[in-house]
Amino acid sequence: MWKMINDGLQVIDDFVWGVPLMVLILAGGLLLTIRTRGLQVRRLPLALKWMVKNEEGGEGEVSSFGALCTALSATIGTGNIVGVATAVGAGGPGAIFWMVVAAFFGMATKYSEGLLAVKYRIIDKNNHALGGPFYYIEQGMRERFKLDFKWLAKLFAFFGVCAGLLGIGTITQVNGITTAAQNFFDPDAAYAVTIPGIGTYSWVVIISSALVTIFVALVLIGGIKRISSVAQVIVPFMAAIYIVFALILVITNITKVPAAFMTIVQAAFNPKAITGGIVGSMLVAMQKGVARGIFSNEAGLGSAPIAAAAAKTKEPVRQGLVSMTGTFIDTIVICTLTGLSIVITGAWQVEGLEGVAVTSHAFESGLPFPARVSALILMLSLVFFAFTTILGWDYYSERCLEYLSGGRMGAVKVYRWLYILAVFIGPYMTVSAVWTIADIFNGLMAIPNMIALFALSGIVAKETKAFFEAKKHEL
Repeated sequence: MWKMINDGLQVIDDFVWGVPLMVLILAGGLLLTIRTRGLQVRRLPLALKWMVKNEEGGEGEVSSFGALCTALSATIGTGNIVGVATAVGAGGPGAIFWMVVAAFFGMATKYSEGLLAVKYRIIDKNNHALGGPFYYIEQGMRERFKLDFKWLAKLFAFFGVCAGLLGIGTITQVNGITTAAQNFFDPDAAYAVTIPGIGTYSWVVIISSALVTIFVALVLIGGIKRISSVAQVIVPFMAAIYIVFALILVITNITKVPAAFMTIVQAAFNPKAITGGIVGSMLVAMQKGVARGIFSNEAGLGSAPIAAAAAKTKEPVRQGLVSMTGTFIDTIVICTLTGLSIVITGAWQVEGLEGVAVTSHAFESGLPFPARVSALILMLSLVFFAFTTILGWDYYSERCLEYLSGGRMGAVKVYRWLYILAVFIGPYMTVSAVWTIADIFNGLMAIPNMIALFALSGIVAKETKAFFEAKKHEL
């Protein structure tokens, strides 16, 4: 019976994350790129400048940089390390090319999400900001079509709550942390203990899960301001450390870089020539690369604009540009470096390796350090990436619940403790159905969000044009 349920859920998951959704998201990114006249290229230097320069006098709860770091805390996760390796394993090196293509158009999508989130957000008398797809679906589409789309907004919020609690923000992430810790400290489970009615686990798993739960609780109880303050410290630090070591790997193997790029481009259009027939068509390479890129940077899913809505800003366009840098950093920088590391070292061709083991092999064989040091670097990166994803997704799902409950904060506080409980029991949950259900809800969030982005693309174009015309003597 359980096999039938799992197989059925897998069919639904494959459909949700299949070609239709990817086409919808890519088409949306292409449309928004055209309507903003390639803004992700023309205005990227300005966006990077504003990323670290907070706006003065804006309404909201956290700085623009804090909002960006909150969003990045959820998007820079295990997908940057494990997801890239999985994409290359299933789609060949060409998947990296399509991942970057998806990110390029995704930058226009993320810009539009951030802009609309600030334009249609609600700020109460206590300066508490609530915004994101649920408000630009409800208000923006009512303004555009003179019809009530609140049902669609509530559908997005429901999917968001389920995605956060059922695994994307909790079970899968804490599993990633405890697994990484055990693989490093106790790979053979030599120090194990049997928990009656649950199973046998390494002490490393038990201790690390307890520590993660405590740290998560200490942060989440403080709300968005504490999440943002922690994210502003951890996110830049963890991203910088990972980028530095990935760059060291690339630079110390610089003579192999041109061939690696050639392999990636050739495999994007003719996978058989590179993979020897393991990947049979360009469509497979494209599907795996686009899917992993979207899953990593979340452009189009509607999660990041929830954080953008809390930014202290008066200018929707400015926050849209800051939001856009998240996709640039997450995929075009970090995922590309991971992919290059895997191709340069040939880790993707080593038989018997999959997932994090591929990236681990790349670091251990490509970095000019002892293998144990390289493994430690990757383990710490995974731990920090997964921990901040837990924090970011709690904020997303809490705001979705706040919208669903009509602003009843009592329900949000109860949910917060349920979320912490899910983190605590996560390492002991091995039912694959839970992971698949969470994946489905995560993908379903994109459908109402992309409908709104298509419908409101004209408003995005209008706001963008008006802003830059008004500021043309200042910029």
